[in-house]
Amino acid sequence: MPVDPHYRPDPVYLTLGDEVADPVTPARFPKHVLRFRNQRWAQRVGLGALDQAEWEAAFARFQPLPDNLPRPLAMRYHGHQFQHYNPQLGDGRGFLFAQLRDAVDGRVLDLATKGSGTTPYSRGGDGRLTLKGGVREILAAELLEARGVPTSKAFSLFETGESLWRGDEPSPTRSSVLVRLGHSHLRFGTFQRHATHGRHDLVGRLVEHAIAHYLPEAQADPDAATMPPLAFLRAVVGRSAKLAARWMAAGFVHGVLNTDNMLVTGESFDYGPWRFLPRWDEGFTAAYFDHQGLYAYGRQPQAVLWNLARLAEALAGVLGDAPAMPILNEFAPVYRQAFVEAWLERLGVAPRGFEADRDLVEASLQLLAETQLPFDHLFHDWYGGLASEARAEASPVAAAYADSNAQPFREALREYEAAHPERLAEAVMQAPAPCSLLIDEVEAIWAPIADRDDWSLFEAKIAEIRAYGAVMGNAPAAPAT
Repeated sequence: MPVDPHYRPDPVYLTLGDEVADPVTPARFPKHVLRFRNQRWAQRVGLGALDQAEWEAAFARFQPLPDNLPRPLAMRYHGHQFQHYNPQLGDGRGFLFAQLRDAVDGRVLDLATKGSGTTPYSRGGDGRLTLKGGVREILAAELLEARGVPTSKAFSLFETGESLWRGDEPSPTRSSVLVRLGHSHLRFGTFQRHATHGRHDLVGRLVEHAIAHYLPEAQADPDAATMPPLAFLRAVVGRSAKLAARWMAAGFVHGVLNTDNMLVTGESFDYGPWRFLPRWDEGFTAAYFDHQGLYAYGRQPQAVLWNLARLAEALAGVLGDAPAMPILNEFAPVYRQAFVEAWLERLGVAPRGFEADRDLVEASLQLLAETQLPFDHLFHDWYGGLASEARAEASPVAAAYADSNAQPFREALREYEAAHPERLAEAVMQAPAPCSLLIDEVEAIWAPIADRDDWSLFEAKIAEIRAYGAVMGNAPAAPAT
């Protein structure tokens, strides 16, 4: 396998010892049909030069990458699932495959799988992933990246030639194996597991590991020298608050915000029953099985804070008498600031100060709630503020802007200037409709794949999302030559 100069293996997880994960053997699949290759991120981590056979060997048969993990590792964790503690969790259909450095910013990144076979934590499952599930995860990750949400990246998807039976899909259905690239897979539930077992030594080791490799702001925290767990918790609270704010501004509903689905790096991952918001509705849910709306759109910040409190509980054995509540109380102000910033970023206007900016956000929310105009249209039609007024008035939903309910929003917007006026002439901004990804479109993309193996709509959507992300300044930078 050729080694690119930008390939920088760094399997730091091995330094934690053998009590945090289990070596596993990947499944052997009857077919390896490449359906998606994230070449721009492959180039950024030094794997862009792999030819077709080498890519298949690495990401369908999981032959070890040079100087990397010798065997895949199924990670050990517990978690609260819909706020009920489950000690039977762990990587049940995935594993950590490799770790390497980002050639642009030097971060440690994980290559991890979904659908790669059974592990000691499969709990009777088959360890597989449906092809539709893989396609949906790619779409979610791509649009979140384009909207500036910290997210894992779908890195590779192979169709694997097996027939799977699933209750939530017409069965039998096609199978796949997904590889995602993410900034660590240390979950809140990882800490919960070892705390539950009374292994506070391992909890402390995980805290130090996270600070050393993933949380530079914790290294600079005044508490880092004398009380690392406090510095760690403060960094995780801050990152998680900012993540929740960006979900909300993006109109994204994760669907399953369990503690095993939250990472200490404040990066979003593991997209199962996700949705994007059609219209402003705080009760909108993504998971059909979320009957109580626990993880509804408007309850996501609350769910994240609840999960952070469980993380703080897991740290109790290493915090000693140091109080965690003051740090948890930092969540709300960080979230409010980050939400306003993310909202203005989507509107494409330059901030004027928190108080004024908050008033603009509140006027926006009032408009969305009272007119029920499509959520993404607001940001598309008025991107750049009044510089887009004529375009907004020609929008397919222009009637909502002529309504008296729109006047507070339009008045508030008059005080703002475009943050990036050069973007307004771009084709994606001149289109009559925004780059969205509602459930009907997802199903429409999947239908020709299922019916006749036609991937043209999927490929066109990826191209559209990436064009939008590039205009928004959210495309990954290439490493320097």
